[in-house]
Amino acid sequence: MLKSIAPRRWWTIMPIVFITYSLAYLDRANFGFASAAGINKDLGISPALASLIGALFFLGYFFFQIPGAIYAERRSVRKLVFVSLVLWGGCAALTGIVSNVAWLIALRFLLGVVEAAVMPAMLIFISNWFTKTERSRANTFLILGNPVTVLWMSVVSGYLVHAFGWREMFVAEGAPAIVWAVCWWFLVRDKPNDVEWLTGEEKRALAQTLAAEQAAIKPVRNYAEAFRSPAVIKLSAQYFCWSIGVYGFVLWLPSIIKNGSSVGMVETGWLSALPYLMATIAMLAASWASDKLDARKAFVWPFLLVGAAAFAGSYALGSTHFWGSYALLVVAGAAMYAPYGPFFAIVPELLPKNVAGGAMALINSMGALGSFVGSYVVGYLNGTTGSPAASYAFMSAALVAAVLLTLAVKAQPAGDALLGARAHAHGK
Repeated sequence: MLKSIAPRRWWTIMPIVFITYSLAYLDRANFGFASAAGINKDLGISPALASLIGALFFLGYFFFQIPGAIYAERRSVRKLVFVSLVLWGGCAALTGIVSNVAWLIALRFLLGVVEAAVMPAMLIFISNWFTKTERSRANTFLILGNPVTVLWMSVVSGYLVHAFGWREMFVAEGAPAIVWAVCWWFLVRDKPNDVEWLTGEEKRALAQTLAAEQAAIKPVRNYAEAFRSPAVIKLSAQYFCWSIGVYGFVLWLPSIIKNGSSVGMVETGWLSALPYLMATIAMLAASWASDKLDARKAFVWPFLLVGAAAFAGSYALGSTHFWGSYALLVVAGAAMYAPYGPFFAIVPELLPKNVAGGAMALINSMGALGSFVGSYVVGYLNGTTGSPAASYAFMSAALVAAVLLTLAVKAQPAGDALLGARAHAHGK
């Protein structure tokens, strides 16, 4: 096993990856706490406009995914993420001093723009350092930054808002990204050959294994050909639907809990944290099993189906059964997060390295568009109906669609893989 050859990759690289993506997620998700804490009232924002502002991040995120991924693939993940860290930390902190709606709108959009390339860049980074048999777990340690961050952020943000206010919360939670940018610059190198802490033998073993994996994948000439492939189209549509559920949930869970119960902001923070604790456990279990069994789809669609059923159950219970509905929301949160590692391991196994990063960026950009739709529509439905019931039905339907699209994705036929390997061999 390669892991036994170079185990230091795991405990040297993954903490850095985890912290970086955690900070990105912190600065996009804390807007939900500001909404629950009164930013809308302080700035005179209507419920419909509040939904749009909460979702604007994902519009900026949508437009700049692919350009960022191409730069990361062809130039440097290290440089791209360094600049992004400084800019998104600044945008997040500046949100704490806005005095009018126009500035808030601009900052939310810009935050999405400067964070856009981070996810595909990090996936490209992982594909440079980890093999097929490790990639689901490596992806999970990256995306684990999502639920773990929201877990502690929910508690800390609840206390910050209670003790100081939403403005101070934004400033306090935006500054760490700027500080971490310096650490990132000195700690990270783009490729295994660029570091001194791997031996020559370890570098050669890693390079040979990654090259052999590429040889077994059917060649794809360019991005246009990759983007037209049925698998990429279906995965893009799947991630769009899946993200409707995830970000409708993430952004508005604090408001759903606050408005549906009589608890204060500190208690809202603790209750908002529990789904992410369960999500962390589910993600680790799913990624480990996916790598162990070398199966991807089988660890994606069943979880999403459970999430759809949990949202449907919350809808059926109605607003008068808060605690029963809350328990189902915990299940939905865990189920929606569990498949991330296996899901993002699919693309590098279907497409060669020259186009895989761009394909992952396209899929992630469609996820951003789904996140925009989910966060806007869920906020709008909650605000106009006065109840989260309609949004539960909406998120459930989106996850059912994601299940069907996952099942429709076909793996690369063995014959195609063999042809790819032969073409690679003849090309040498």
